[in-house]
Amino acid sequence: MDIKNKVSSQDNVRGAMIFEFFSPGIPIILKNSGCEFIIFDMEHGGLSLEQFKTLALISKAHQIAPLIRIPEVSYNYIARALDLGAAGIMTPMVNTPDDVLRIVQSSKYPPLGKRGAGFGFAHDDYINKDPLLYIKKANETLINIIQIESKIALENVREIASIDGVDCLWVGHFDLTNFLGIPGDFNSKIYLEAINEIVVAAKSNNKSLGIMVNNKEELLTYSKLGFNMIAVGTEMNILSRSIAQILK
Repeated sequence: MDIKNKVSSQDNVRGAMIFEFFSPGIPIILKNSGCEFIIFDMEHGGLSLEQFKTLALISKAHQIAPLIRIPEVSYNYIARALDLGAAGIMTPMVNTPDDVLRIVQSSKYPPLGKRGAGFGFAHDDYINKDPLLYIKKANETLINIIQIESKIALENVREIASIDGVDCLWVGHFDLTNFLGIPGDFNSKIYLEAINEIVVAAKSNNKSLGIMVNNKEELLTYSKLGFNMIAVGTEMNILSRSIAQILK
């Protein structure tokens, strides 16, 4: 289940983003589908931290890594989600290096950060073990996914990518086109140049590249561009499309 090594090595790793269907069976269904990770969404979906705690426990029991997209840059969301069992944090609307430093500081235990200590909880499987060993392991295995989805973030992407503790640059592709003034135009030269800038920033700093795709064609396209951490979504669109194809 440990995908940190894959992310750190920029190896291919595949998963899904879940926005709506927060049922107990989802982690098992996605594991059976070949997913290695799930990103549960708090930004746009109605997910609560209590729901995530249950889903994280189920995910870990079935050897699929539970990640969570929190709603904003916030110590409270980052530290609590990690205590509830998140293997990694995706943070949206990250614009500046200062934002990134706050994220890293909030997610790491001292001396690398300022995450508060609480042991024997969901994040360490309720096992009372040497807290110093757990701190070391937690700091090493955490996955920090930083979303690049604004013009400001794009301008700062090389500096953002250079920060220790950043594991993956994740393109919020629609928001990126929106903030670049070309909403939904993924063939625009402006968008393609932005993607190239993000790819260069990640590759030159040995960071993974992530994105959500809706079909096989998109997966192949972004894989060729250098994206290695790819999630399928949205599950609502995929379900609707699959049912419509059967009923036609």
